[in-house]
Amino acid sequence: MLTDTSYFLLTSLQVMSALFIFVIGVGALWTVYAFIVDSTQKKRAVLRNYPVIGRFRYLFERLGEFFRQYFFAMDREELPFNRAQRTWVYRAAKNTDNTVAFGSTRNIATPGQVMFVNCPFPTLGEDAVPAEPLTIGPHTRHPYTTAALYHISGMSYGAISRPALEALGAGAAKAGCWLNTGEGGLSPLHLESGCDLVFQIGTAKYGVRDLAGNLSDERLREVAEHPQVRMLELKLSQGAKPGKGGILPGAKVTDEIAAIRGIAVGQDSISPNRHPDVGSTEELLDLIARVRGVSGKPVGFKTVIGAYGWLDELFEAVHRRGPASAPDFITLDGADGGTGASPMPLIDDMGLPLRVSLPLLVDKLDEHGLRERVRVIASGKLITPADVAWALCVGADFVCSARGFMFALGCIQALQCNKNTCPTGITTHNPKLQKGLHPPTKAERVAAYAQNVTEEVGTIAHACGVRSPRELRRFHAQVVQPNGLTVGLDALYPKPVPRSAVAPGRLQLADTACREGQPA
Repeated sequence: MLTDTSYFLLTSLQVMSALFIFVIGVGALWTVYAFIVDSTQKKRAVLRNYPVIGRFRYLFERLGEFFRQYFFAMDREELPFNRAQRTWVYRAAKNTDNTVAFGSTRNIATPGQVMFVNCPFPTLGEDAVPAEPLTIGPHTRHPYTTAALYHISGMSYGAISRPALEALGAGAAKAGCWLNTGEGGLSPLHLESGCDLVFQIGTAKYGVRDLAGNLSDERLREVAEHPQVRMLELKLSQGAKPGKGGILPGAKVTDEIAAIRGIAVGQDSISPNRHPDVGSTEELLDLIARVRGVSGKPVGFKTVIGAYGWLDELFEAVHRRGPASAPDFITLDGADGGTGASPMPLIDDMGLPLRVSLPLLVDKLDEHGLRERVRVIASGKLITPADVAWALCVGADFVCSARGFMFALGCIQALQCNKNTCPTGITTHNPKLQKGLHPPTKAERVAAYAQNVTEEVGTIAHACGVRSPRELRRFHAQVVQPNGLTVGLDALYPKPVPRSAVAPGRLQLADTACREGQPA
């Protein structure tokens, strides 16, 4: 017995020794090969000057994202969303305890921070009421009424995976919120969920286009006939890429996606940077009227505000045509919005942030007397109850988020949305990666997240002394200034004077100043 054991151990040592020598030999051969390749190539100066060793630079760059996310960055340091924000969403989606102890890790003295103003006599639980229903497009043949505050923003099927869409749809149905289809067309998965849908018409008219890429009334009518399609949204631009169309990498364009969109399999799908048939305010209103006439349902548009004088032009055109010509809603995205793929100059440097543009839009609607006619939907990096409460204070009617619900699905902010390598199966069509996303489980988390956001927005509202989130106003929040003092939102954005109360000469001067980029 002892002899057999000794023989086994000796043989094992010989095998491991041979394996070790083999690995060392392969490593040495690879090092020689890499040295020759690196020292003779002409594309990378670091590798040419430091053969083999220079390769570690690229390895450390890849590992740097991982170490910053999990080891080195503080809870409030990361972008676009820090660990504290993501953790709140994860806990809300799992319906676990979301309380914290000892004190806030947020630096409340940072300029720009929003602080809500608590009331000495907050609303009692028995006096609180849920958010009241609001109707969008009351003059259409099929108006849409909903009480839900928080909804799922546009994410195209193709940009996100099948299991992700299944989970989002089922979760939206359970939570009672709507799901925006994104610009990738209407798929059977959208309809199977049973949730309310906002059908988005992108610049390429996916799903409602003819063979030449133009809007087809027949296809549009087919889409609108589905009772689940409650509204239609013309996408003019989105926050992370204003002035550029959508990008779907060819690796994500499967046979199924190609059939839904009407495009070629395996080729990059790039939308025009604007609707070819909309080159002016008048043409935009024409298209809104056409889509509304064919569908009979509320129609609005999604945009990022940059040239603010354009709003005056738009609303003046509405008055010339009559209030019925106005969009039924405007979805406002900010420069802080998200995307699957965008050039860095656009994602970093183009468009106005939502903190600037949302008050501007609401005030312009008030100024032109259209606030009750046009509903405002805020979208762009609003994933926590405080974000949503701020938007309601400023004047939004509804709030939408895409990335918040991606976190609810399990997104870890790996920043690989454009590479078909998403490790959580959300933005990939790789079956091996998709299998980690279990739609029934994630649907429960999507619903819980939406419900917990709404519940905690109510908590903020009650602390401010109002009964319902929709009763929040600008005087309920203050903004920290560089000197450490706070100023109310109502002081930063005072109620505008209606145009009917302004002298014509003064009004003309204000319009000229706005269009020339000067303060009005």
